[in-house]
Order: sequence, then C-alpha cells, then structure tokens
Amino acid sequence: MNPAQIRRVTTESFAHYRQGLAELLLDAVHRGASVGFMADVGQEDALAWSDSVKAEIEQGKLLLWVVVQEEEVLATVQLALCQRANGLNRAEVQKLLVRHAARRRGMATQLMHTVEQAAQQLKRGMLYLDTLDGSAAEDFYRSMGYQLSGTIPDYACNPDGEYRATAIYYKILSRKTA
Repeated sequence: MNPAQIRRVTTESFAHYRQGLAELLLDAVHRGASVGFMADVGQEDALAWSDSVKAEIEQGKLLLWVVVQEEEVLATVQLALCQRANGLNRAEVQKLLVRHAARRRGMATQLMHTVEQAAQQLKRGMLYLDTLDGSAAEDFYRSMGYQLSGTIPDYACNPDGEYRATAIYYKILSRKTA
C-alpha cells in the first residue's frame, strides 16, 4: 500500500477529488460533525458543497488540501483568505475533516502544518478557526499552539438539531504592519 500524500487541490485538479470530498463530508456529518449540514444531508447536497468549494478556489478566496491514499480522499482542510484590505494578515482554517476510519494517523497535524506554512508564504500572520465547544478538537488545536479567544453560546446546531456553543481559536504566526 502506498503512503498517504498531502496534495494541494487546484481548479485544474479539482474534478479528480470532487467525489472524494463529498464522501468525506458525508462521513463527517453522519458521525455528528457540526460543519454546516444536518443529518439528512445527501450525496447531491455534498456534491453541491464540493462545487461551491471549487468556485471559491477559482475566485482566489480559498486554498484546499487533501490527504489521499490509493487515490481515496482521507482528509481535507481549507484556508479561507480574507479579501478585505484591512484584513490581509488573516485567514480562517475551515473544514478540517478526517475520515473516521483514518483517524489517529497524524493527518490532521500534517494538514495544519501545511496550512500554517502556506499562510506564512502568503504573509497571513494570524489564523483563526471555530470548533464545537467542549469537543476533543479543542485539545487538538491547543496542542497545535492555538489560543482560545472565547465562546459563543448556541452558535450552530449539530447534525441532529441540538444548538451548541462554538469556541473561537487563533494563532499568531507572525506580526505584520500595513
């Protein structure tokens, strides 16, 4: 078996990963991940989401990476680049997803290092993200050096419809002046 590889997904390569991204999203949501979808999300919805990701890549608003093994998409992460003139130092880490069967193999850590390196190359000195308050993901992000900014109650609901608080984290990669 070939080792897992991190690949940056471009507009040109997107079609190759479209289905795998949709399957990864479905795996995450059906296992309770609060990533913008309800439990009844289906294949069509997941493919529509995947297509919206491609549109943001085309517009230069989003960078996307996947971890693949034997051409199966096992994990992904997105970096949303702030487009406002006064916010060019920041970017948001979004949709860090790892297929349930592939967890605990270091893919999330590798993806976060990749995102941070890309952010620094793009002179994005501050990254932020949100995650479910009280989740295991909080321990992971803290281990990666992210600091809790605060929580917002009843921010979003889980796929089952229960509203939960979100925790906002950030990490300063470098200081920048306008």
